[in-house]
Amino acid sequence: MIEIKNISKSFKRRGKSPKRRFETEPQLTGKKVNALADVSFCAENGKILGLLGPNGAGKTTLLRILSTSLKATTGTASFDGIDILQNPLEVRRRIGFLSDNTGLYGRLTGREMIEYFGRPYGIDKKTLKNRIDELIGLLAMGDFIDKRNDSLSSGMKQKVSIARTLVHDPQIVMFDEPTTGLDVAAAEAILQLIESCKQKGKTVLFCTHHMHEVQRLCDNVVILSRGRLCFTGTPQQMLSQTGQVHLDKAFLALIGHKEALNA
Repeated sequence: MIEIKNISKSFKRRGKSPKRRFETEPQLTGKKVNALADVSFCAENGKILGLLGPNGAGKTTLLRILSTSLKATTGTASFDGIDILQNPLEVRRRIGFLSDNTGLYGRLTGREMIEYFGRPYGIDKKTLKNRIDELIGLLAMGDFIDKRNDSLSSGMKQKVSIARTLVHDPQIVMFDEPTTGLDVAAAEAILQLIESCKQKGKTVLFCTHHMHEVQRLCDNVVILSRGRLCFTGTPQQMLSQTGQVHLDKAFLALIGHKEALNA
């Protein structure tokens, strides 16, 4: 279970502030950018929580804080009762985080890359090999797993990144837009894997811009706008609260995007 408690994050502004193009971009206050403001919610075991919001809403900032790669200005979070500030190393052992950047070493093969990231978790060689073979099968990577990463397509690289994220079989997994830019077949393989995480009782935090993925996968939804929490509930509650029949329209209504609703 993930418990997020009053997380805020401010960044110091560098140089002259560019003019905001959209009302959903973070508000500049003095010499700081307020990326997140007093965000609190929970993600339950065995369920998929969708993290939604327009560009600049603070979603990736929040995921980086939860992964312990970035420190919140105020507030904290816990994973199965383990606080990210008090015990960040134990948190990292329990989570798998797929960021918005594959970050693969081009000279390694996919198999070598996954093994490289599995070793620090202290997994014995036989278990690690079996786990890698399992992931290769789940993600249909057999045709390219022994090719160098710099020769792979974007969809292939994303699959290697996901396998790297899951190699230690974490109980809590966080995906930051895992299907963006992928073809239908690659995206479907990844969505099926996310569904399998739920079936295994894992806690899943899933960030996406694709409302059909929300409809298919998410038990609950959290929406951020301008760094603030503006909705928590189910996809069906998104529709009933806004009086809309499509999730994309409901999403726009909840973030106050009136011009887009009238377009």
